[in-house]
Amino acid sequence: MADDAEKRTDSPDQAGRDYRETVFLPQTDFPMRAGLPQKEPQILAKWDEIGLYHAARKARQAAGAPLFVLHDGPPYANGAIHIGHALQKTLKDFVVRSRFAMGYDVDFVPGWDCHGLPIEWKIEEELRSKGRRKDEVSKAEFREKCRAYAGQWIDVQRDGFKRLGVLADWENRYATMDYGSEAAIVAEFHKFVASNQLYRGSKPVMWSPVERTALADAEVEYHDHVSPTIWVKFPVTQGSDAARGASVVIWTT
Repeated sequence: MADDAEKRTDSPDQAGRDYRETVFLPQTDFPMRAGLPQKEPQILAKWDEIGLYHAARKARQAAGAPLFVLHDGPPYANGAIHIGHALQKTLKDFVVRSRFAMGYDVDFVPGWDCHGLPIEWKIEEELRSKGRRKDEVSKAEFREKCRAYAGQWIDVQRDGFKRLGVLADWENRYATMDYGSEAAIVAEFHKFVASNQLYRGSKPVMWSPVERTALADAEVEYHDHVSPTIWVKFPVTQGSDAARGASVVIWTT
């Protein structure tokens, strides 16, 4: 019995042994943790270093790929990006990347909307904080302040969109306040003049007596209104046997 007990006693070396060494497991250089807070900026920096978007376009153009243009409905340049910005830019990035994968040469130039009441209101708040009224400031100075304010947020939002990994022609972004954009609008307007398509008519323009500026439809609040509604049934006359005999119903006010 003594001999058996002596045999079952582990030596000090065996008691401290790491038995993971005795298990056959596949070896990999991948870390146990993804480390995204560190890895993600490195990936984005690599994409920027190799010019991923332009490299993809160059490869597609060399192969004679068909052109696919995605126009960027521009966000408003008046604050840091939020979840709505992230959603719409990410969805557009899905389109850009999928079209590249399908063999297209994808032209995606991001842009910004830089005109409107929200920017003007911010500048008015800034002026009031300094004891100045809007009518004490020249139009030129007021517009210059609005332009500087929008330009600041374009840079902030662009950095945010890049941080989301969105592929785009960031170096050649457009903005409605760019002098080139304004010149293009005037040039197109002159085409209407030269072709005798321009006419003078009447249209109500919503005006804020407080802000002393024009308002967009979305900036006007209306009283609640009740309208009659109708449903219209359109019979399906062409299509499969299952479709014929059915109807399409629309609803409107």
